[in-house]
Amino acid sequence: MLHIAICDDQPRELEVINEYIKEYLETNTLEAEIKEFSHPEKLVTTIETENFHLYILDIVMPMVNGLELGKEIRRFDSKAQIIYATTEPQFALQAYVASPINYLIKPIDKQQLYNTLTFAISKIDLSEERTFTVKTTNSLRVLNLSDILCCEYYNHAVSFTLIGGEVISSRTIRESFVEYSSPILKDTRFIKCHTSYIVNMRRVERFAKDSFTLRGGKIIPISAKQYPAVRDMYMDYLMSREILS
Repeated sequence: MLHIAICDDQPRELEVINEYIKEYLETNTLEAEIKEFSHPEKLVTTIETENFHLYILDIVMPMVNGLELGKEIRRFDSKAQIIYATTEPQFALQAYVASPINYLIKPIDKQQLYNTLTFAISKIDLSEERTFTVKTTNSLRVLNLSDILCCEYYNHAVSFTLIGGEVISSRTIRESFVEYSSPILKDTRFIKCHTSYIVNMRRVERFAKDSFTLRGGKIIPISAKQYPAVRDMYMDYLMSREILS
């Protein structure tokens, strides 16, 4: 399913864009969740714990303008598609710092928006969202890897802290932590930084010699023996994100 965020401080503009998108989705038999944000700061807070495939942003907004908002989105996600929709054509060149897929001038032409949506959606690979199935004591939980903040191995079980704060605990595992978590570690966003911990590098807010601080304030230790390798892998990850963005 597509996840779309629309941010515009004008209620009528939000309504019009939402209506156009819903018409487009219905015409093309697509399923999507659309979330509206009337203030950019609310979207900034939301993207710390939630992922969107597509953003449609106004530029002239209070507190945080659309250009700054686009840069903030890119700090979290180099692959999301961004469309600017604004009454101000003079910001077009500045907007490309956030690598938008298009820059639409209001009042929005419906067909132009449809064409842009078609192009944006063609660049989104929904099948690439990887999952990991956790057997808990009483059920099965299928977790999106992008939703995992970190994993902790303790007393022959693994706890998964999710970006919204929920903690999922596996039942007792027979294999080693490395064997159990190998499908997660195949994803280049994840790194095993300690005998008992794996972190999602995308969710790191601060890197120190002895720990990662994750968004939300959770601190994960880094093994002294593993620090050189962890440092190099984290730096490589950051460089790869810069290249992609």
